[in-house]
Amino acid sequence: MISIPDFNDNELWIVRDTLKQRYKEAVEPDLAEIEMRLNPHSTELTLCPALFWKHNATSFVIVKTGEERYRAQFFYRVHQQYGTGVEEYNDLTECTVTLLQVQADHEAQMAEEAEKNN
Repeated sequence: MISIPDFNDNELWIVRDTLKQRYKEAVEPDLAEIEMRLNPHSTELTLCPALFWKHNATSFVIVKTGEERYRAQFFYRVHQQYGTGVEEYNDLTECTVTLLQVQADHEAQMAEEAEKNN
């Protein structure tokens, strides 16, 4: 069985600081654990530490899949889940910034489409 280390103090600081810069206020991500398939060719689930937060109608999650390995996604509802286009990151800052940027771009695209339809 694979054991993934919890987020350490430095990793938590990176995410908190990035969120504070993005939202101009302190955002405290919740610590969680989720089961996920680390190998897409296997059905084995591994318990992984995760950081979860919500901002407006969007939920975000960053999953630690190993030492300095992270995956991220945001979602609105169960059927509206989005990734960043990158399978896995080895830099938490890049992971967090990219997640926030992809979500902001998605929001802008949705607003543009809504404007066209009106």
